[in-house]
Amino acid sequence: MSKITTVNPATEEEIQTYDLMTEDEATKRLEACHEAFLEWRKLSHEARALYLTRIAEKLRQNADELAALMTRETGKLIKDGHTEVEICAAIFEYTAKTGPKALADEERTHGGDGKRGLVSYQPLGVIYSIQPWNFPLYQPVRVLAANLMAGNGCILKHASICTGSGLRLRELCIEAGLPEGLFQVLVIDHDMSDKLIAHPKVRGVTMTGSDGAGRHIGAEASKALKKTVLELGSNDAYLVLEDADIETAVKYSVTGRLYNNGETCVSAKRFIVTDKVYDAFVEAYVAQMKSIAMGDPTDENIQLGPLSSKEQFDTVKSQVDESVAKGAKVLCGGEAPDRKGAFYPATVLADLKPGMPAYDDEIFGPVASIVRAKDDDDAMRLANESRYGLGGGIFSKDEERAIKLARDHFDTGMVRINSFGAADPNMPFGGVKDSGYGREHGGFGMKEFVNAKAIFLP
Repeated sequence: MSKITTVNPATEEEIQTYDLMTEDEATKRLEACHEAFLEWRKLSHEARALYLTRIAEKLRQNADELAALMTRETGKLIKDGHTEVEICAAIFEYTAKTGPKALADEERTHGGDGKRGLVSYQPLGVIYSIQPWNFPLYQPVRVLAANLMAGNGCILKHASICTGSGLRLRELCIEAGLPEGLFQVLVIDHDMSDKLIAHPKVRGVTMTGSDGAGRHIGAEASKALKKTVLELGSNDAYLVLEDADIETAVKYSVTGRLYNNGETCVSAKRFIVTDKVYDAFVEAYVAQMKSIAMGDPTDENIQLGPLSSKEQFDTVKSQVDESVAKGAKVLCGGEAPDRKGAFYPATVLADLKPGMPAYDDEIFGPVASIVRAKDDDDAMRLANESRYGLGGGIFSKDEERAIKLARDHFDTGMVRINSFGAADPNMPFGGVKDSGYGREHGGFGMKEFVNAKAIFLP
């Protein structure tokens, strides 16, 4: 394959064709990024912050264009695209505001007599960012903002289906004044990507994607002794406890499953419902999922657009079909409409058991898995049985008890109580178990790829 062609998943129309870069072209981009880094690292944190603030302004000025481009390439709702642009601008602003203090030298003492010491957070060099298609702007931005503030350069290998979004992000960064070599977008295949991981000028690798892809990237990076941050898939459990407010639980469970067409790593995917409230929750939840309007993602009134590609449609369909063949019950949806585009309806599955894709695996689409639990303790046990641990949620009227469950018992990186949301610049983002390791946002991402250098004074 020497070319990439992007396709609109709603209309099946081809958007644009791109030539894959040769190894020589990709290596030259990497070397240019390293050269730019050598100058960038000399700037103060405050000076770097000015560039980040200007990039935020540039994103907001081009919000309509960026949202439309993301909708064309991935089928996300146009309103979700606008939300994504604003989140990205907020991330740049948060990083600009908090970065200088977070990365400032720290005074320490050493030795028994309290001699002076310094801890200095120094940049490493070029960070290689491998990102998926579900948030074409946000995924690269959360890596880029943190690492620019830390003083690093960044090269991006974006998912092929949103190549245009990655390239446009780079253009806007340069329009905002960012040195041209410092952020590079590489249009390459997986084999070329593995070669870049091993290149001595790549000092760290960060990747968002499936746990299978994470194992591969992590293994390649470890061979070259490169640090990695991996944000991988999940099968997030939302617990509907015996004292849950059903109206609240249903509201956020619908939003949590359908946000971004269900193609979100922290989507609410498994709903573990206690026996006491099972019938009430399921009846209300299915009624709302049946009423979802699916169609043209550029229409502000539409609630569910297409999946991102024909390939993604085939994957979701096969996961549902296999689950049904193994005994899962379809409460609504489950059959794709006979129409052009990668459209799959809001679907609810019940009577799930281990061995079914809808129970064990991540379904990256608008498919909800409902699991019945005996009681609250059983619900927590079932949630933690998953090999994943990225996000999750608890619905309960007893907030204090919910906090205790979230803090002390939920084996996952993030927990929402009586709500749903994707990411926030001020809170850490990341998971445990097969959902990966490392943290982004909340100041944590700025220190993932730095040299915490100890300086001992006499």
